[in-house]
Amino acid sequence: MDTGTHLVIGLGLAGLAQIDPVVAADGVVTTAVLIGTLIGSQIPDSDGLLRFKGNAIYIRNHRGRSHSLPALLLWTLLITGMLGVVFQGLPLLHVGLWVGIAVCFHVFTDLFNTYGTQALRPFSQKWVSWNIIHIFDPFIFICHLIAIFAWSFNLASPTLIFPALYAVLAVYYVWRSLDHFILERGLPGKDPSYKPGDKYNLIVTINYYVWNVVKHKEDGTYVLGEMRNGVLKWVDEVKCASHPAVEASKSHENIKSLLYFSSYACAEMKEHSWGYEVRWADVRYRHRKQYPFVAVLLMDHNLNPLDSYIGWVSDSRLEKKLRVDTY
Repeated sequence: MDTGTHLVIGLGLAGLAQIDPVVAADGVVTTAVLIGTLIGSQIPDSDGLLRFKGNAIYIRNHRGRSHSLPALLLWTLLITGMLGVVFQGLPLLHVGLWVGIAVCFHVFTDLFNTYGTQALRPFSQKWVSWNIIHIFDPFIFICHLIAIFAWSFNLASPTLIFPALYAVLAVYYVWRSLDHFILERGLPGKDPSYKPGDKYNLIVTINYYVWNVVKHKEDGTYVLGEMRNGVLKWVDEVKCASHPAVEASKSHENIKSLLYFSSYACAEMKEHSWGYEVRWADVRYRHRKQYPFVAVLLMDHNLNPLDSYIGWVSDSRLEKKLRVDTY
């Protein structure tokens, strides 16, 4: 989820912690839990600091080890230990429980997005992305704001507000998951061009009744579409290039980072007077007829790298980021 949603979830879990009599009975413990759930709801994304080491390292590692099973325990112990030093005499088991819930909830909600996480580490390095909940979901965010407002102005007891909030959200997550499962399973029946071997993925958008669709054909071609109110419409087709320059690009660090992260990467190759331009794009992220999540490598005719870029960028901005003398 986005940073703002993780923030309000941290506040919401602090409110939910009032159902714990040990927390509710002591203002100092309540304060410690509030600080702990706020930090716990954010700390897995501290790997965002890897941006300072470059986009390739950031993309390869964001939501990786920091969201893994061992990290859940390590973050919980680190935050709880810090709180134990600042607030003497805390009931650390109770505080640690709520901190751990905040850390785990962060990773749990990220699993429902398109970006995904490596939450199964160390057992698997697979990226788990269920494509069910948008990275910013207005319903989840607004529900938390209403509950926090009601708590702040004593409109009701937090022991009523927050259990009700998370009960509603549990139903919401179940509904969205079932809706996604049913719609994705029915995609072959909605596609007149379906052939055995075609694979479909339903990608969430911020609109509850609009989904992006990715069809991966047996020949490697990707077909992109949109399902709006149950009606499927294909809008683009991307055939992945096959060329020695494409194969050579796979050894470059930027390209390797994108391929490590995405199983939806497709290459496009253009030949220029000065050499080759190989552009790998993650086809899940089609926006305004473009694919803005890319890794691009410029090479001379001997396949030596000239310049490269990885990250989110429009076509017009990409030309400014990649420069060779004859580009």
